[in-house]
Amino acid sequence: MQPLADRIRPNTLDDIVGQSHLLGEGKALRKIIESGTIPNLIFYGPSGVGKTTLATYIAAKTNMTLKKLNGTTASTADLKEIFKELEGFGGLNGVLLYLDEIQYFNKKQQQTLLEYIENGRITLIASTTENPYFYVYNAILSRSTVFEFKPVLSEDIEKAVRRGFSILSEENNVEINASEETVSYIARACGGDVRKALNSAELSFIATDAVNGVKNISLETAKQLTQRSTMRYDKEGDEHYDILSAYQKSMRGSDTHAALHYLGRLLVAGDLISACRRLMVCACEDVGLAYPGIIPIVKSCVDIAMSVGLPEAKIPLADGVIMVCNAPKSNSGDAAITMAMEDIKAGNIGPVPRQLQNMHYDGEDNENKGQFYKYPHDYPNHYVEQQYLPDILKDRQYYIYGDNKNEQAFKKYWENIKNK
Repeated sequence: MQPLADRIRPNTLDDIVGQSHLLGEGKALRKIIESGTIPNLIFYGPSGVGKTTLATYIAAKTNMTLKKLNGTTASTADLKEIFKELEGFGGLNGVLLYLDEIQYFNKKQQQTLLEYIENGRITLIASTTENPYFYVYNAILSRSTVFEFKPVLSEDIEKAVRRGFSILSEENNVEINASEETVSYIARACGGDVRKALNSAELSFIATDAVNGVKNISLETAKQLTQRSTMRYDKEGDEHYDILSAYQKSMRGSDTHAALHYLGRLLVAGDLISACRRLMVCACEDVGLAYPGIIPIVKSCVDIAMSVGLPEAKIPLADGVIMVCNAPKSNSGDAAITMAMEDIKAGNIGPVPRQLQNMHYDGEDNENKGQFYKYPHDYPNHYVEQQYLPDILKDRQYYIYGDNKNEQAFKKYWENIKNK
């Protein structure tokens, strides 16, 4: 039997849960579908949010022949088989090709489609969980319109769960009782994935015995069958980098609660290395010279975490994250080295000043012999003015003191000495 998620396919656009930004009244994609003139489309977003559902609905509402392929298993031979059918009666009204996971098609396979989508004999609806601008061949992109699907809100998923229980009740001629709390839990625990929610609902139904023709779906049963289903995480996918970005930006923004949330998501997914690496980067990049003592402290937290491993690693990492969030912030060090490297990449280098060179011997042709280096420790306050940058950069300033207490103390100290 087909999974419940496949048996519950909607009959109208309003039956599709979520994606109101695309399918709400007056929205562009809804208008395109209702017009009956379907262009080549690319649906981009996480799994289980309605991409396949909508493609199937579109095919059903047109006179085109629907063909489905999955990029993970389909070959060029499968495409050629579809092209052959265009010559027969099956291609009279055109073919709507739904290509799931198009990112797994190589460039040559994607190029094979071009002739047919250009002449309109094939209308392509492709879906991908990865950013299409990185994974889809430019010629396909230029002939398609991209629509981004988003995780479905739990209140919208509740509607699908209730509808799923209703279908299960009708199919099995049994009454189903599921409390609002149970339905709400299943909807929340799926992490915005309607398919996961419906699978959990069906498993909860199967795992519940009928008593006098009634199945009472308990919250405990739902919890057992939806555990760990909230995580959307693929170490090679966009979601991975989104979580890492949110993790570091939350620390940089001094939001302790958000930073701990994203740290938790990384640790539940078992990604200890990424959690440690970003924490150390943030300590150096975003706290930096405002509180330089935090860098060895955070390194110690990371060392402990790597030594004890999960789950205990969560404790030192949480300590480090909380410390970074609450520390004063300065990116002056990062900004300074970035500017210096930009000069170097632009070719603004120049020879090292003579007084800084590792000079041991002056050639006979050198009329001005000697290195002329001034040793700072021989001077008051261990400072003496001399040129250190190459001539073409001698007046360049990379580092600007941050406005925090620590760097302002540095600034005051050196201004007092250098002004003398």
